Amino acid sequence: MNSLEILKKYWGYNKFRLHQEEIINNILKSKDTLAILPTGGGKTICYQIPALVNKGICIVISPLISIMQDQINYLNAKGFISHALTSNISLNETERILNNCIYGNVKFLYITPEKLKNVLLMDKITLMNINLIAVDEAHCISDWGHDFRPAYRNIAIIREKVENAPILALTATANKEVAKDIQENLLFKETNLIKGSLIRNNIAFKINQTNDKENQIIFLLNNIKSSVIIYVDTRKKTKEISDLLKKNNFSAEYYHAGLDYNKKKEVQNNWSKNQTRIIVATSAFGMGINKKDVKLIIHLFLPHTVEEYFQQAGRAGRNGEKAYAILLANQNDIIKQKKTFNLKYPDINEIKLTYENIASYFNVAINEKPNIALAFNLQEFCFRYKIEIIRLYNTIRHLEKNELLKINLESNIHSRVKMNVKHADLYKFQVINKQYDPIIQTLLRKHENIINEYSRINEKKIANELNISEEKVKDLLIRLDKLEILLYKKANSLPTISFLQPRLNIENIKLDYESYKRRKKIDYKNLSIMINYFNEDKKCRNKFILEYFNEKITKECGICDICINLKKQIK
Repeated sequence: MNSLEILKKYWGYNKFRLHQEEIINNILKSKDTLAILPTGGGKTICYQIPALVNKGICIVISPLISIMQDQINYLNAKGFISHALTSNISLNETERILNNCIYGNVKFLYITPEKLKNVLLMDKITLMNINLIAVDEAHCISDWGHDFRPAYRNIAIIREKVENAPILALTATANKEVAKDIQENLLFKETNLIKGSLIRNNIAFKINQTNDKENQIIFLLNNIKSSVIIYVDTRKKTKEISDLLKKNNFSAEYYHAGLDYNKKKEVQNNWSKNQTRIIVATSAFGMGINKKDVKLIIHLFLPHTVEEYFQQAGRAGRNGEKAYAILLANQNDIIKQKKTFNLKYPDINEIKLTYENIASYFNVAINEKPNIALAFNLQEFCFRYKIEIIRLYNTIRHLEKNELLKINLESNIHSRVKMNVKHADLYKFQVINKQYDPIIQTLLRKHENIINEYSRINEKKIANELNISEEKVKDLLIRLDKLEILLYKKANSLPTISFLQPRLNIENIKLDYESYKRRKKIDYKNLSIMINYFNEDKKCRNKFILEYFNEKITKECGICDICINLKKQIK
């Protein structure tokens, strides 16, 4: 089938959106391509369809595990075998998935950028018939961008090993410096940029400088009847604002990265099906969302960058009808952002000390590297080491950028089990303690390496197989753990920390100070531009944003707060 036939058969559309067909044709001609499309512009189809036209497997590199899982579920439901490699998968399962990619009918393999340093993956990848490397959120590769992630620089390793497969880099936000940086770092054979216009003529960008945000929200919600997203800057505020709205008889729920996976899914589904009208969320909400009937996006804080603001505001008006992106803020928000900026760049010695304290907290010895993600109780750590949570988070971000540690705030770790006795001793135990024999047999049968390493388990599946309750399975595992027959780590929704290399002695920690200074300078510039946007009182909002992304327009939008005020003055 050709690309249009696949689109019609599996996606149910009769024609491509603007630029999609051009991007797909470039990939089918094996041309490296950077595609900059606005949020909701249909980026995923741009790699999924050419991957299905050609024989072989598509490698998709994406930073968000939750989005990966949604895509995998979607593709598998259509009959296209898809897998993901993340930091939560055991070595045994990683090898099984990679062998399926070589010898099976797998069409899509999703990988987090951190996995690209995995030796097993790099060895196996050369044996795969790779037809495309797709890089989602490609702006993360550029330290000029608003969300630089050093692990993205590892993508060049795949490029060197799989020279014949084209690369498709996808992003919704990239100015010319970022676009140039993306293509250079991904080793494009020649520059090739396809850029959709970011113009959103149907969105009225407005700023209300107010000290009474709560009453402003209620006024807006009473006057603009539709699905709504309200963005706030802390997890605590998501619940506070949601509770406030409920007291005023609005249908609202809150969402942030700290909620467990099932709760996040429930909240998102309720909102998508219009069972809930309003989501109050941190920036963790919105990636991969394409709800057509959102007419109002409210920000209750000043975002740090134009990219962040525009990406979130762009979730309104996907149906082409008039929508509103309203920023409710005041001069105190500017003061707060400047303070936050200073906290983002702690002293180098503080960064090193935090690394040392994290290693001590987990009892990781010098030169030791834990092979699993470790559940990280942030509150407990902060209490023990007398550090503010925001300072901790920011120091960890610098350790990430230097590829020493990786924090995952969206964790929902699966339960893990490892046998704690040798085969012979385990057999003796089973003979004497018949009540434990079925669950031990099941674990040994399903997880070959469980004697040597932690294996991920699913208590519900074990319960179904043994025809007992899930609670009974957990109870048996807890008892076996107390008897020291096995080690049982229960699932939880705490964040996780992964050591990306063996623990270093504090004297041997080398931080990239030049990169640190450069990032600080870029971040300060981005914040200054956002503050200018907030204080602007003459230039059309839409025009200001588009010029930031190097898109020149001659006409004002006519519907932002500045355009409306200018019309009033003329009258």
